Amino acid sequence: MEKSIVISGFGGQGTLFAGQILAYAAMDAGKHVTWIPSYGPEMRGGTANCTVVISDEEIGSPIVSSPDIVIAMNLPSVDKYEPIMKTGSTMIVNRSLVDRGYKREDLNIVDIMANEISEEMGNVRLANMLLLAVMLKHEPILPIENVKQALIDHLPDRHKKTLELNQDVLDKGYSLK
Repeated sequence: MEKSIVISGFGGQGTLFAGQILAYAAMDAGKHVTWIPSYGPEMRGGTANCTVVISDEEIGSPIVSSPDIVIAMNLPSVDKYEPIMKTGSTMIVNRSLVDRGYKREDLNIVDIMANEISEEMGNVRLANMLLLAVMLKHEPILPIENVKQALIDHLPDRHKKTLELNQDVLDKGYSLK
């Protein structure tokens, strides 16, 4: 098994963090993994994305031209990745920030009102974890417990106070659709 995942959105939405936690979870589970962040010069509001490749075997190249899975946290991410995805691949979309339909019918698209759900749970900035859990429900690359453990093991000390809420949001996301 080898899966390539792109997590994309605006800076400040936690796209890089979600990818990093996914990479840690895969690494801690004994998988081969790469994580490549990409972001503009802006701290918040610019574009940010990361590519995570998870495999049972050595990874030949961390460069991904047609991802297997995309978590699109905003409309520019849908615009960028929808055209290049493989037929039959999965796109998890933050429908809260996407105000149009999709151009392709050969993708598995899962719409989630992530901003509203995460805000109801206590913090809109947790939409990244919600969408990550939704992805794992539809593409069971790793058990959700691995991601929850990765949060315990790798969440920076300054964010430890959000651990329980992050895990609650993961549970909520995994229970959707």
